[in-house]
Amino acid sequence: MSEASPIFEVSRAPEVGPSFGESRNSDVLIVVPCLNEEAHLPALLGGLLGNAHGALVVVADGGSVDASREIVMALGRKHPNLVLLDNPQRIQSAAVNLAARRFGAGRNWLLRIDAHAHYPDGFLDNLRLSAGSMRASSVVVPMVTSGTACFQKAAAAAQNSVLGTGGAPHRHLGRGQWVDHGHHALFDLRLFMAVGGYDEGFAANEDSELDRRLIAAGGRIWLEPQAAITYFPRRTMGALFRQYRKYGIGRARNLKRHPAPVKLRQMLPLAVVPSILVALTGLALALLRVEALVLVLPMLCWLVGALVAGAMLGWRARSLCDAGAGVAALTMHAGWSLGFIEEALSRQRLPNPPQPLGFESVALPDMNGGRRVSGEVLIA
Repeated sequence: MSEASPIFEVSRAPEVGPSFGESRNSDVLIVVPCLNEEAHLPALLGGLLGNAHGALVVVADGGSVDASREIVMALGRKHPNLVLLDNPQRIQSAAVNLAARRFGAGRNWLLRIDAHAHYPDGFLDNLRLSAGSMRASSVVVPMVTSGTACFQKAAAAAQNSVLGTGGAPHRHLGRGQWVDHGHHALFDLRLFMAVGGYDEGFAANEDSELDRRLIAAGGRIWLEPQAAITYFPRRTMGALFRQYRKYGIGRARNLKRHPAPVKLRQMLPLAVVPSILVALTGLALALLRVEALVLVLPMLCWLVGALVAGAMLGWRARSLCDAGAGVAALTMHAGWSLGFIEEALSRQRLPNPPQPLGFESVALPDMNGGRRVSGEVLIA
């Protein structure tokens, strides 16, 4: 990772030890962006609240139509440090920024939690220990995927392998290291606010874009393997395709903002849509000249390569569902490629980079039994 001259003064992480009190995390704001996550919220919030130790937990809901809001409200009646926040912009970047502005005043750390994942016990404490010992301004974590339904298992197998991730450091368990990007978890809140938080013009890849600004501002990002999380991928092919199309759009938009060489693991799926178009052209021309079928070869290599690699993953795992990893990978590659090309060809200008965020004056929950700001009260 290249050294950058600080634009802002980076506040250093306080040294944290294992015996820093029952309310040891009272200076932490935990934000959970949420949209229709009734299947995951009960277990997720139960674990977070059980390990909060004074941290404020904010569920920023983007207009759920399932039971998500009711779940938060019910838990809020028992936990005064749980807040349900209305997120009218719906997207995750806006959710985290809004919660940081409303409830970040007087706190030192921001923890972003994905509602679609499982977090180990002591997750926050482990991150704070890493931040203190490494003097990091951001601690990111590896992400291992797991599924229950058959296609979800296939997607998980793909995402846990080079086939679906290209070998990104945070997509497998490895050693702790300084990185340019990882799955977002803990931030120095003052630096987060100083660089403007997430860019709300990014519906995806907002995490990588923020990391570029954090590093430019003198921040250091530590990947902590002891705090790996479990992520649950999309359950259907259509949902997975839409997700990765958004990823592709976000990645291309990020490159427009922060030009940099495209890595090999990103160049390969980028060629998917062009290879499909070339193959269709070859099939059409083959009606006139059979030699045109050679144009089908790139797409054919992609299809066969992914399917064979998926079959090998299934064989190693002794799982028919895992053997569908090739189909899941094809879906991911095609969606990412389409989204990237769409955004790359778009002439829409990006807005200016985010400006520093400011804290708002909002009543906070009294952790000592005073007035409650909980799931019973919707903070709009």
